[in-house]
This record gives sequence, structure tokens and C-alpha cells, in this order.
Amino acid sequence: MCILIVFLYYWKEKIMKKTAVFVLILAILFSMSLGAQSLKGMSLNGATGLISIPSGRIGWEHSADFGFDLGYHAIIDNDQTAHIPKASISLFKTLEIGVAYDSQADSDNADMIFSGKFQLPIQRASAIAVGGNIQQLEQNGTSTSVTQVYLASTYPGDFFRMPAETTFVIGKSFGDNVPDSDIDFGMGFDMMLMPDLFQGFVHWINDFSNFSYSRQAVGANATSRGVFNTGLRIDLGSSDLFKGFKFVIDAILTDALDDNRAFALGLAFGASLK
Repeated sequence: MCILIVFLYYWKEKIMKKTAVFVLILAILFSMSLGAQSLKGMSLNGATGLISIPSGRIGWEHSADFGFDLGYHAIIDNDQTAHIPKASISLFKTLEIGVAYDSQADSDNADMIFSGKFQLPIQRASAIAVGGNIQQLEQNGTSTSVTQVYLASTYPGDFFRMPAETTFVIGKSFGDNVPDSDIDFGMGFDMMLMPDLFQGFVHWINDFSNFSYSRQAVGANATSRGVFNTGLRIDLGSSDLFKGFKFVIDAILTDALDDNRAFALGLAFGASLK
């Protein structure tokens, strides 16, 4: 974990914004060939997905009629830290229901995010889901509510001979201070990084979107220029020690293209009851 933190610090301080843009352009150019083994981590708001965006998959889509996931992320943005514990259940290999509690310690915020997702019955390696979330937001004693609906598509392929998955999301948010004409869009990929070297344990995850995990996000702020997040996802569930379980560790740089970039560290653990 220390190595991951050092890596992200180096990225933050030394890598120019032009390099990050170049990476994003590469992802778009090669997106039609992206995809592969599915690592079902939890996004910042608790839905199965990448970092800010959900994927077309659910936590236990093919393996069990009932499965659960527990997770936690901390987003460290200068002197402000958001603590986000979360939980979800997967039902009948098609439905996911989740909840996250976004506690932003230096304010009066105590946001609740309720999410749901239905995966369409497509008998392919690709996955399509219809989902949404309800955000109950607190800002200095004032309560607001935002609802988001979306369609998410995830499909497999290869990226420079490394297994990966690409996700596209399109949707709409409704609520206080949300313009009626705004449309939500996001894309990202999860690439198994140098599988011969890391034996499938290390994934490189990225996403870019004009919305974030919450309308009132810390660190991953999409309100002005969108948000690009990037980081490493460690799949400890691939080891014999955790065989049959899900165990994922995240080390993430949020809003990497803007000067308010922040760090996020997290983990997710899950199990199924067949």
C-alpha cells in the first residue's frame, strides 16, 4: 500500500497535464477494442463500477442468487476528508441494491446515496444495465435531493494485448439546481496491468464523466470541467487465500486534470450465498 501511495504522489507532482490528456485520448481511440476479465469493484457511491461511474455489471451477476459487498473509501482533499462507507446486495443474478453514507468531516454534511441497478438478460460477455440513484444531500443544514437515472454498457476486449473492459454511461439527473437540458455522460476502462508480471492482481482503472459519484462530491468534482479519475485496483480475490470471495483495494487520484486533484483510498469485500 505504501508503494501505491508513493506512486500516486509522484503522479500528482511530476506528471504534466498533457500526459494525462494523452492517456485519455488513447483510451478513446482504442475503446472499441477494450475489455476482458471483469473485476467488480465498488464505485465511490457504492454501485458496482469504476470510480465515479457505474458499470453495466452487478456485484454477483453470474455466480449467486444472493451476494453482498461491503466497502469504504476515503477521499483526502487537502484539509477535507470524505469518509464513504457503503454496502450493496445482489439478487437473482440481475438486481443490485446499495446504499452509501458520505460523511464530510469538516462540515455539516451527512449525505445518503441510495442506488439500484437492473442488468438486462443478455447472454454475452458484454453487460447492459438500467439503474439510478437517489441522493439525499445536506449542505450546512440545508437539505436537497437529486435523482439520477442511467443506462450503462460494459464490454470486453484487449488493450495492447492486456485484458480490459470498457464502460459507457449515459443518463439524466433531476433535482435542485440541475439544469433541465443537461445530459449525463461518462466512459472509462478497467485494464489488467501487465498480467504476466503482476499475475492478474493489478488493474489500472480510469473514468471520465461530466457527473461525479454525488452532486455534492468531495475531490472528484465534475461541476466545471468534468472529472477524470485514475488509479490502481488490487484484486486480492485472485489469490488462493481469498478464493470464492471478493477483496479489492483501491488507490486513486481523483480529478487528476485539475488543480484541486485529491487522493482516495478504499477497499471492498464481498461474499455470496449460493
